[in-house]
Amino acid sequence: MSVTDATAHTSRPDRLRVLVYSDDASTRQKVVLALGKRPHPDLPELEYVEVATAPVVIREMDAGGIDLAVLDGEAVPAGGMGIAKQLKDELDECPPILVLTGRPDDAWLASWSRAEAAVPHPLDPIRLSEAVIALLRTRLSA
Repeated sequence: MSVTDATAHTSRPDRLRVLVYSDDASTRQKVVLALGKRPHPDLPELEYVEVATAPVVIREMDAGGIDLAVLDGEAVPAGGMGIAKQLKDELDECPPILVLTGRPDDAWLASWSRAEAAVPHPLDPIRLSEAVIALLRTRLSA
């Protein structure tokens, strides 16, 4: 088998689906713009599923096919930390979750929610990208 044949038979996806939840469209836009189509050359392109309400987050996550969820902890009426905890409690195979916190000191709340990572507002594109890249690499290697 040639190297080309071996590469063609890997199970690496062409795209990774990232759910971005916030009731604020500008927060969703900041996340998408910070990450771009491909935050690292070693990763496949990202496809975004932008969501503004908690019921749609639950529906999308229940349907499967999401590789990472970025949840706004400051969203109202349902914050991302509560949704993260619910997803981790209810889904057998929950993808990694990154919570956007109101401030750096809220990281402990993100760990309570069982989110794998937290990035505070205001969003730092470099910090967000680093956290997302680490979570997606872990997801791909699993």
